[in-house]
Order: sequence, then structure tokens, then C-alpha cells
Amino acid sequence: MARNNSTKLFPIVLLAISGAASASGFQLMEQNASGIGNAYAGSAAATDNASTVYFNPAGMTQLQDREVSAGVAAPGPSFRFRDQGSRVGVFNSAGDGGDAGGWALVPNGYLSLALNQDLYVGVGFGAPFGLKTEYDNRWVGAAQSTMFEVKTYNVNPSIAYRLNDQVSLGAGANWQRLEANYERQAAVTPAGSVTPIKLDLNDDAWGWNVGALFTLSPATKVGVSYRSAIQYHTSGTLKVNGGGAGTVGASADIKMPDTLIMSVAQKLSEQWEMLGDVSWTGWSSIPKVDIMRSTGTLAQTLDTEFRDTWRVALGGNYQYNSAWKLKFGVAYDQTPVKGASTRLVSLPDNDRIWLSFGSQWAVDKAAKLDLGVSYIFIKDSRVDNNQSAAGRGTVSGEYTGNIWVLGGQYSLAF
Repeated sequence: MARNNSTKLFPIVLLAISGAASASGFQLMEQNASGIGNAYAGSAAATDNASTVYFNPAGMTQLQDREVSAGVAAPGPSFRFRDQGSRVGVFNSAGDGGDAGGWALVPNGYLSLALNQDLYVGVGFGAPFGLKTEYDNRWVGAAQSTMFEVKTYNVNPSIAYRLNDQVSLGAGANWQRLEANYERQAAVTPAGSVTPIKLDLNDDAWGWNVGALFTLSPATKVGVSYRSAIQYHTSGTLKVNGGGAGTVGASADIKMPDTLIMSVAQKLSEQWEMLGDVSWTGWSSIPKVDIMRSTGTLAQTLDTEFRDTWRVALGGNYQYNSAWKLKFGVAYDQTPVKGASTRLVSLPDNDRIWLSFGSQWAVDKAAKLDLGVSYIFIKDSRVDNNQSAAGRGTVSGEYTGNIWVLGGQYSLAF
């Protein structure tokens, strides 16, 4: 391992900013920005910078003695609803809600250190899950949602060990914080007036991750990684602005899904490299979310009925010259939403296809700058969510959506 004594250090600045989900459900793929250009193909086998701490900690054994990487991604989703016969009952609301999407920032930072030629330690910071949908206050679906936001913050200390030239193993612990905010309109009896309800919940919990990297030949690497589910027991407040209800304590249990990634990186020639990725996410861990009052009574149930999903990605790198590498990628990403009757207006999700492009500039022998852009097509989403029995009406219509993702990553060996 060659040491580089460059004195240039890139400051890692981590901003606690909510994300807009780019992967299906409310998962955020953007745990680095260097993978955007490949649609995150080969994520558990590509060991290009210290962000391997997240995707496969075993990959640290392929890095130099000390590496740091920091970046930011900016997903910009758009979700537009077209009403097709919604029945809103006492709310008498009209309108399609405007664009429920909006731009967000997803920062990340990583550090990897070699303790000796075979043992490495590292730490990563990121936001694995995030979502925000926000509608006009008066729209046909206001009784079901006007705003829904999920934020996560993840700290991931990790370790990796090279067993031999062919096999490396890695593991990590994850401290993760979840914050959720949910707003909708409600009819307060007996007056029947319409008033906003606001729910704020949070908790922190622990999880773990493991990975293995197999160097089958100088041209072929295979990576496998697994991240555990994380169980939250959130608590907070439920506030009703009107009707004399006031503020009460609230709670909800939610089990964030586990993930499995299987990746390959294949060098085809001096200029071309192929990347592949198959990943699974255990979204069935969230069949529903019961929101409870502190009195022990049920305030509301979010009937998600999520299913497990698969994501497949294929990418390529072209080494244009010694300074520039061009990146390409496509991906297909399944939605955890089963159908129109369980599609929530707070999560108007559907299957999606990624088209990605990026570049990497080798600033010098120690530093690299990655830039990437993705355009994500979201299949038109039919919704027919009947919550009239709970007084929230039936929202019927169709969503059209897409997502732009922009990002940059700076990586340094020192």
C-alpha cells in the first residue's frame, strides 16, 4: 500500500437535511454521489472511494492507507395528481394539490484508515431513508394528507479484514435516528369545522451491517452486503388546532426494512469496465403503522401493506484518458406499493426506471471529483384509497411523476 502524504484535506460538512426518496418507497440510494452516474450499479463491488463503508465495508481493504470522501446529492421529485372522482364528504375541498414534490439535499461523508496492511477501520455518515410530500392545504385529498416527511440520520462505524488476496470481510454498527412529521385536515365534531392535525414522532435505534468482497481475478470483483432491519418505538405529539382537542402524546412502532445487495465489477479492457447490481429490500416489515394516543386509544392507522422489492442495475465506465472517466447506468426499481387501493397520497410511489450519466476527474494522484445526473421515470400511479369509514373520504385519480438527481463527490487519499 503506497502512502500519499498530501496535506490537502477536504472538510466533511454534514447537514441534517431531509431527503426526497429516489429509490422505491422512501429509500435513498444517494449514500454517495459518485454512484449516481452508474445508477448505483456495482455498489457493493466498486471500491473507488471511502463510501464503500456504507455499501460494503469489506471494500475498505482495497483503499489506500487513509481516505476521506464527502459529497451531496440533490433529488428533485415531481408528483402531480389528477382527480378522477374523489369523494371527500364533509370537507368540501377541491383542487389537485399542486406539485407534491420538491428539491432536497442528501449529504454524506466517509473516512477509512488502515491499522495495518490487512485491518481497516472506518466511519460513515448519511441518510438511508427520506421523503417529503407536501400539497396545497385545500385539495381533494386534504383529509388524508397535506404533508408527510421522513428524515433519518445514520452513523456507521465499520471494520474490515483481508483474509487473503481473494477474500475480505467487513462489518459495522449503525446508530440511526428517525424523525417523522405528518399533517392532514380533520372535521372536528360536533361543530363539523375543518382543522389541521399535526403529528410529530421521533426515536433512535441501532442496527448492523456485514459484507464480503471476493477478488476472483485481477479483472473481476464480486461483492455481497447486508444491512439489518431497524426497529423504532417512536414517540411525540399529536396536535389538533381547534375543536378543543389540544395536544396529546402519541407513539407508533415502525420497523425499517433490511437490504441485501449482490454486485459485480468486471474489467473488460484497459478502457471499459462493466458494473452490475441486484438488490432486495424487505419492505414487508411495514404492513401498517398504528398511531396511538398516550391514552392508549388508536388515533389512526396507515395501511401501507408494503411488499418486498427488487432493484436491478447495469452500468459501465469508460476511461477516456488519464484524467477523465465517463460513467453510464440504467436501473429498474420495484415499488413496495401493491396497488391503487393501498397507495397512500403521502407516498404516491410506483415502479421506476433510472437513466444515469456521470464523470470522474482525477484532479491529481490523490484527489478525485465525481459528478453525476440521473433522470428517473416513474410509472403513472393509479390511486383509489377509500378511507371514508374513518371520515377521510376516498381519493381517486392518477399521479404522474419523475425525479431528477444531481450530485457531486470529492474523494482524497492522504
